[in-house]
Amino acid sequence: MKKPFLEVGQIVGTHGIAGEMRVQPWCDTPNFLCGFKKLYLDEAGNKQVDIISSRAHKNIVLMRVEGVDGIADVERLRGKILYISRQDAPLEEGANFICDLLGCTVFHADTGDRLGTLTDVIKTGANDVWQVSEGGRDYLVPVIPDVLDTVDIEKEIITIRPLKGIFDNDD
Repeated sequence: MKKPFLEVGQIVGTHGIAGEMRVQPWCDTPNFLCGFKKLYLDEAGNKQVDIISSRAHKNIVLMRVEGVDGIADVERLRGKILYISRQDAPLEEGANFICDLLGCTVFHADTGDRLGTLTDVIKTGANDVWQVSEGGRDYLVPVIPDVLDTVDIEKEIITIRPLKGIFDNDD
């Protein structure tokens, strides 16, 4: 089942004395997090915070939210996880949230053989690499057009055409 609220970062400290906070983003880029006007402090969406301003600064986001006016206010929030509503984050065609991919069963597109369960997504820069686990072994699968066939988040099924040697000992 898809979670309605998704983790997007963590408050890691203060920036200056006026209540601006440093947020470590857990998304593709800090700019993605800067595109929201409201975030949540809980995974149920009960504690909404309204964003006054946000900007990317190197690999973090500097953010001001309503009701946070000084260092002491930010320190009370330090370590808190920030969430977005899934409805506020439309994705491009063919894109998926990592949390939706994890746990999907991976099958061979041509043979129908079960290859394992997707257990991790590794960001490499050039392309993602999926860790597929089966029988106590982990296999690394590059997410490239030649390999990826289909992703069905609703059915939790992914089909791939693995490169030779990934799931067998062929050279």
